[in-house]
Amino acid sequence: VQLQASGGGLVQAGDSLRLSCAASGRNFNNYAMGWFRQAPGKEREFVAGISRSVSITRYAESVKGRFTISRGASRNTVSLQMDNLKPGDAAVYYCAASYSATVQVISTPDRYEYWGQGTLVTVSS
Repeated sequence: VQLQASGGGLVQAGDSLRLSCAASGRNFNNYAMGWFRQAPGKEREFVAGISRSVSITRYAESVKGRFTISRGASRNTVSLQMDNLKPGDAAVYYCAASYSATVQVISTPDRYEYWGQGTLVTVSS
């Protein structure tokens, strides 16, 4: 099982980036998918999640209205469209997959069984 995150880079405040996560090794159609991030010296935090069936989405308050999580047609890919980026969004972004997480706990890192390697997002002011 592998999750491959990509799309990070260096942007200026106000710019956009689109992160992608490709899952392989099993059928992730029945997995909730999430994006988390970790900035230097800080704990890993939830960014966005999408449920496994009807694709209900949830977002951290800090990114609501700016970030959009979505699944690809194959449902083995998940993207995170990040608009109006701010310096505070700079972090390593990780995608993750969970078979057991319901919408109610989709923001809990411990509920995710599989994690990607992370992709770095840097935002200059």
